Amino acid sequence: MGGPALVVMAAGVGSRFGGLKQVAPIGPSGEITVAYSVYDALRAGFGRVVFIIRREMEEVFRDRIGRFVERQVSTDYVFQELDRLPPGFAVPSDRRKPWGTGHAILCCRETVREPFAVINADDFYGAAAYRALAGFLREDRAPTDYAMVGFVLRNTLSPHGTVARGLCEVGADGFLRHIVERTEIGQRDGATGYVEAGRWTPVSGDVPVSMNMWGFRPALFDELAPRFEVFLRANAENPKSEFYIPMVVGDLLREGRARVAVLPTADSWYGVTYQEDLPAVREAVATLVRQGRYPPALWR
Repeated sequence: MGGPALVVMAAGVGSRFGGLKQVAPIGPSGEITVAYSVYDALRAGFGRVVFIIRREMEEVFRDRIGRFVERQVSTDYVFQELDRLPPGFAVPSDRRKPWGTGHAILCCRETVREPFAVINADDFYGAAAYRALAGFLREDRAPTDYAMVGFVLRNTLSPHGTVARGLCEVGADGFLRHIVERTEIGQRDGATGYVEAGRWTPVSGDVPVSMNMWGFRPALFDELAPRFEVFLRANAENPKSEFYIPMVVGDLLREGRARVAVLPTADSWYGVTYQEDLPAVREAVATLVRQGRYPPALWR
């Protein structure tokens, strides 16, 4: 039996970055972030990779990463398009951005049948996180037992602007109690907080956060489909609204319809939200290569 699938969300438009940050090189041989993700995942025992992209970026994405990954492991592509909507719904004329991470995962419903991990294409999570998720997904658990890799908020901020994170409350038993998505988290005068409806709210930098590194089972799709319809009825006319996976997970927790184990990791997270983040990420990866954690060229 093959290992779990790795689902890579790569359909974002990169509005804060100003372009396709999914294909920005960060490695010494021109590797992009997701190349390291796939490398770590395969070493951890994942058996398949599913890329979620937009059709307009297919050619460049296959050239920069797809053709290399396809030589290593079974690879599928899923297209997250604005018009992939339930019957009875249409794309508003002013809608430009994708419908969000929840919609991205829902687009995989006909492709993914096994337990699966979900990651962002532009986040560098570290090898330990993939080992933890692979181990969890191989366990014989209930269909609604999910997992999230937890990171510390202060270690995931960008000095160049605000970021979106899922702020979490974790119980003493290691299971997620509550999660809420905040889209404008940053620092003011050395303090960490977020802006919502124009109001600044401080928050501890030690709060555990979701970086969209999840472990799910196929039962999730049956929850996503009806909830996406509810979201569309309430929010479709708002061109900036998004169907976030942390929103869905939060609802499932409140309703007692799922459990989410929080898997801690000691590895550092690196991410590219803004163009200005790239030099620091490249230096971090170069350091890992010098330490022997990764080869100078992942795939020749």
